[in-house]
Amino acid sequence: MNLDRKKVVVAMSGGVDSSVAALLMKQAGHEVIGITLKLWDAPKDEPQRHTSCCSIEDITDARRVADQIGIPFYVVNSKTQFREQVVDRFVQEYLSGRTPNPCAMCNDKVKFDFLFTKAFELGAYHIATGHYAKKEWDAQKSEWRLLKGQDDRKDQSYFLFSLGQKQLEHTLFPIGGMSKDEVRKIARDAGLKTSEKPDSQEICFVPSGDHGDFIAKYLKGQAPQSGEFVNESGEVLGSHEGIHRYTVGQRRGTQVAQGERVYIKAIDPVTNRITMSENQALFQPVLLANGVRWVRPVADGIEVTARIRHRHEGSPATLRLVEAGRVRVEFHEPQRAISPGQAVVFYLGEECLGGGWIEQGLGN
Repeated sequence: MNLDRKKVVVAMSGGVDSSVAALLMKQAGHEVIGITLKLWDAPKDEPQRHTSCCSIEDITDARRVADQIGIPFYVVNSKTQFREQVVDRFVQEYLSGRTPNPCAMCNDKVKFDFLFTKAFELGAYHIATGHYAKKEWDAQKSEWRLLKGQDDRKDQSYFLFSLGQKQLEHTLFPIGGMSKDEVRKIARDAGLKTSEKPDSQEICFVPSGDHGDFIAKYLKGQAPQSGEFVNESGEVLGSHEGIHRYTVGQRRGTQVAQGERVYIKAIDPVTNRITMSENQALFQPVLLANGVRWVRPVADGIEVTARIRHRHEGSPATLRLVEAGRVRVEFHEPQRAISPGQAVVFYLGEECLGGGWIEQGLGN
């Protein structure tokens, strides 16, 4: 392929971060093309929320910013891939008693694949995104390193663990070295229409925040029916409204009273039973992960910091490479509510090494 290094395709979500990313690329002298991926059509009876992304309003905002900056703008229909690779998998994970991470799925299976394909078709060497992450060239090893964003509060490297060397070569993170306040100031100074737009908070296709209701509607009444809450001895404690409404570590909404507070420890999709236990029983020292992807190769037995969910600060652990795409993570201290289906992401200081999908927690 004959690709132009000065030509950049910017993924524009309609938010302030990607708007500023596009502006910075234009100011740096690149030939910039804005692209928004049309991922999802909300049902007509479902109100759009400004705290979600991928709405019609977001596409309109992205188009307006592109006009302000003076760059061409295109909307690419990727609804089929998004439904199959993200929404259907999201639903199936909950039906299997697991807790999915749709944003990481989307980056892995939809967004970057589409963006690279479109960028190369247009002759662009790079894509740029509004993620709070950084990349750095390791001249000694001739490899790219993926690093946390400068703003710890906004760091999004967790969602980018599946990017390998080839993808990083062609990816730019224009705002990765900035704070959110700095990004908003750039947007205000430039008069961008998205400068005061709130950050997206919810899953784009579940703007209500209630994944259980979404799944029930999506399956048109075919979601799992009520079942039993039980203790670890199998004693029935009460009834639940379907396993798709619950996740490991949850207490709120269970309405189970046992004298002491009890939490969801395990979900069995075969028996439709949810096992409850005291908080201490939720701590496990080991997890197995599959579908593991590495930004660059790592050695067996490496000491890392492992994050078992996006808001998890991370905990010291030893990595054991079980087989290709599968690892055993041995924590120095047991971790609470290790949830099958969530992404576990590995760090060495500020560097994101890669990650995978939690298969199960072990111990206790």
